[in-house]
Amino acid sequence: MCSEKHLTCSGISPVTLSSVKMAVLALGLSLFCFAVPAQAQSSSSTDSGTQTQSQPTKSQQEQMPAEAGGPAGESGSVAVPKKKGTEDAPPPPKPKQPTDNPQYSLHVDVPVVSVDARVLQKDGRPLALPEQAAKEHFKIYENGVPQQIQNVTMSKAPITAVLLVEFASTNYNFMYDALNASYMFASSLQPQDWVAIEEFDMKTHILLDFTQDKQAVFGVLNRLRIPGFSETNIFDAMYDTLDRLDRIPGHKELVVVASGRDTFSRITLDTILKKIKVTPNVTIYTICTGEAFLERVDAVAGANPNMSPLMMEYVQAKNQMNVFARMTGGRSYAPRLMGELPDIFREVAQAIRNQYTITYKPTNTKQDGTYRKLKVELVGPDGKPLIIKDEKNHDIKYQIVAREGYTAKHEVE
Repeated sequence: MCSEKHLTCSGISPVTLSSVKMAVLALGLSLFCFAVPAQAQSSSSTDSGTQTQSQPTKSQQEQMPAEAGGPAGESGSVAVPKKKGTEDAPPPPKPKQPTDNPQYSLHVDVPVVSVDARVLQKDGRPLALPEQAAKEHFKIYENGVPQQIQNVTMSKAPITAVLLVEFASTNYNFMYDALNASYMFASSLQPQDWVAIEEFDMKTHILLDFTQDKQAVFGVLNRLRIPGFSETNIFDAMYDTLDRLDRIPGHKELVVVASGRDTFSRITLDTILKKIKVTPNVTIYTICTGEAFLERVDAVAGANPNMSPLMMEYVQAKNQMNVFARMTGGRSYAPRLMGELPDIFREVAQAIRNQYTITYKPTNTKQDGTYRKLKVELVGPDGKPLIIKDEKNHDIKYQIVAREGYTAKHEVE
């Protein structure tokens, strides 16, 4: 460490040294004065709760991405701080994704069953009951189980019927009986009724679609003059007709005018019986045109034994026609004389217009496609068959004609 003397000895005068010290002291005071305001300003900013953001350096500005947002100036991008209290905007709704598979829902309802019933006297004439009395006294059973009837109404709707006529070349001119019977049926129609005409031999042919024009019906029947085939495929014809009627809403009637013989059908008797069971809302009426032929053959059968097999064939055909009608709540007729036809068709028309429609929800809610037997009765207050008397206080004998059963729907339908 050098002493003051040494310095003097090094050629620096005491006056110069004092000047240097004064200069150094002045420089320190000036630096101190500049540091104090800067510290005070930083402390004041901290107390006010705001933070001073340092300016980014040139290298930081170059590294800052343009996607940072905010306006760009000469010093680079400036990030704008988010205001307090602001919320993010809701995201835009996502587009619905297309679905290739359709959406299915299962909704099972117990269907309402409608049964058409007719009350006929002994001579076949309809017996009309007041609707309120009919609702109180009608009882219906499904497979032996009583059902709760919802409503009983008298049918007043126009007739919607198909006339199915056998027109074939056979050993006996049944076609004349069939044509005459068809004329009688067309004559019994009212202006509001609808009727279609079909004829069959080996195949079924639609001659006239549903119409209310009687003259059109007569004109179509007049064209039936020369039959082309001897086959009478009644099973195929009825199956095809029932299939068409099943697509038409409401109740329908099928009037079959034929001998009842089947010679060349592709389907069997069992198949057509099943078709009748599964076809709802169709009542079949049959006019068997072979009764006169049976009586004539019966008169000469003893002299000609070869006629016995032919008689059996027509007897079987007559029984089949009876079964077709009975299964659907209709009726089968076998006129022996031409004079019976007007009364028969008048009775058919009255039966159709004077029938009761009974509706109920079955207690068996299973939709399993099974066949369920039906039974309709008229029951008095004591639970016994209802007694109906005429004006002279005589008991009226009557019968209830209704469909024998129906096929329940399947749940996959």
